[in-house]
Amino acid sequence: MSAELQIYTKNLELTDRLREQVEKKVPKLARYIQSIQSMRVDLKHEPSARNAQDRYVAQITVRGKRFILRAEERADDILTALNAALENMQRRIRRYKGRHYRDRGEGAAAAWEPEETEAEEPVIARRKRFALIPMDAREAIEQMELLGHSFFVFYNADADAVNVLYRRRDGTYGLIEPEIG
Repeated sequence: MSAELQIYTKNLELTDRLREQVEKKVPKLARYIQSIQSMRVDLKHEPSARNAQDRYVAQITVRGKRFILRAEERADDILTALNAALENMQRRIRRYKGRHYRDRGEGAAAAWEPEETEAEEPVIARRKRFALIPMDAREAIEQMELLGHSFFVFYNADADAVNVLYRRRDGTYGLIEPEIG
């Protein structure tokens, strides 16, 4: 069963050449991880980007039964952004496979070239514990701003759950409400 490929654009025309490149390159990700069920490619042009080199954005989302992997890259042209996002996704797949297929024989790493088989172990450089004080999202924004952080973990009294508040690039806020999957 081949994975479904969806292509979405925003502020950008999906030319035949661009569609060809996406349809040729993105499905090759299935070579590296067979359990992919769907692949989504979002391509957009952000004319208001401060830096001209960040105006084109390519985001690739790969979904499987028990995983979601996402890679996003920005560049001064859409094909460069797409190629960079593909490379980033390959690294993410390699990391994912390294964590989930370690010590299961040679089959897991066989699809990669020899120099890419050893994944670096992530290092947790610091652990921090803190008390979660019940508050609502508005209070969490105030606390985050007072601390000068770009994200804030808090106990949402309204939702009766731990949430993560973060500042988005456009200056708005995002709220992550975890659910057990």
